[in-house]
Amino acid sequence: MLINKTKRAQKNIENLPHLAQNAANVEVIYRSVDFKQQIIQLIRQAKNRIYITALYWQNDEAGQLILDEVYQAKMKNPQLDVKIFVDWHRAQRNLLGAEKSSTNADWYCEERIKHQQGHFFFGVPINTREVFGVLHIKGFIFDDTVLYSGASINNVYLHHQDKYRYDRYHKIKNVALADSMVNFIDHYLQNGQVVKALDETERPTTKMLRPAIRVYRKELAALGQYHVKSAVDFGRELTISPLFGLGRHQNLLNRTIEDLFLLVQKKLTICTPYFNFPRSLKQRIRRLLSQGKQVEIIVGDKVANDFYIPPEQPFKMADALPYLYEKNLRAFSKKFAREITQGLLTIRTWKDGDNTYHLKGVWVDDNYILLTGNNLNPRAWRLDAENGLLIHDPKGELHVQFEQELTCIRQYTQQLKHYSELEEMRHYPQPVQKLLKKFARVKADALVKMIL
Repeated sequence: MLINKTKRAQKNIENLPHLAQNAANVEVIYRSVDFKQQIIQLIRQAKNRIYITALYWQNDEAGQLILDEVYQAKMKNPQLDVKIFVDWHRAQRNLLGAEKSSTNADWYCEERIKHQQGHFFFGVPINTREVFGVLHIKGFIFDDTVLYSGASINNVYLHHQDKYRYDRYHKIKNVALADSMVNFIDHYLQNGQVVKALDETERPTTKMLRPAIRVYRKELAALGQYHVKSAVDFGRELTISPLFGLGRHQNLLNRTIEDLFLLVQKKLTICTPYFNFPRSLKQRIRRLLSQGKQVEIIVGDKVANDFYIPPEQPFKMADALPYLYEKNLRAFSKKFAREITQGLLTIRTWKDGDNTYHLKGVWVDDNYILLTGNNLNPRAWRLDAENGLLIHDPKGELHVQFEQELTCIRQYTQQLKHYSELEEMRHYPQPVQKLLKKFARVKADALVKMIL
């Protein structure tokens, strides 16, 4: 039975749309501050188009810096096609826990009026409420170059000041890939019924759009996919495959990740910032370990979680999330304590001062590398619109770069020797203990884990 599943997984991977990729046109960027410089450089070099999809573009110093560069590029070249897609809900609210003030969308309007340009920013509503799904599609396209990262645009993601939020960053020059990503945006995201300009002062309310949003989500989940031209057969050459997924059914990205887990021959490496695997991935990890294969999981320490606040600061409900993820990790580590001792399972927790960790991705046997913004959690599996780029590197042409990337990631990690090294709930701050116990008492854990 397992042999049949493995064969089916291999066939699924082979049947993906594969684009030929020149190894010389793939560059791994290792630092967030260098990622910022690449964005600026590519904006200045763009001649025909700038298409960006990200969760949000923040009104802060880094956000202003990059937006100024975009406006300057547009003024120098009026024919430059600029489109920026961010989550509709996220753009029109304040940061969690922040006082009421002007929103990012208000800032977009002010900038458009100041520069007397057309609309750049568009809001994509993946569901009628943010908690039930956001735009989590990633990609910065500058002419024929794709700059792919899970990062959004703000100070910490771009390491503009003292702190940084660590992510993965990849620069890929490929005309067919860039075209397929732009065509996806034009055909599936830019829906006039629900996707509205955020830099327009008179915007419809979400309530007005709700019926259309429900239809849009269903159609996007059922029909959304990357169409590629000049696709090549799966084989012995370096290729790249763009993938999209939304919802539990017909989700090509989810299925591909699950298939990759079945194809591991020696070692699987996973990065995720929020330790909360969906059931299908937990089952596959268990199977790999039972087969004597190696699994390495690199996850952020709770203090490197972007929701973490020091215990002395006022407590809000979202502040319990890093502890919930650590609680999950401790239970998982205890369950596989023998495999940790045997060296089959390696768990590394990342921490570098008060910086934060936002890495996602999958490495399989130096053969497949998945670049994605997918957090590999139930929310990504069910609610958010996600994408990814699957690289097949059978000759190891990119091996040195990706090994260097993993070396950089591991630099600030500590390998877990035993589950007891992780704190127990009784050591957590009292407000956190109280909330987690309440979740368990009313059996809300499952719901919380699904949507966070």
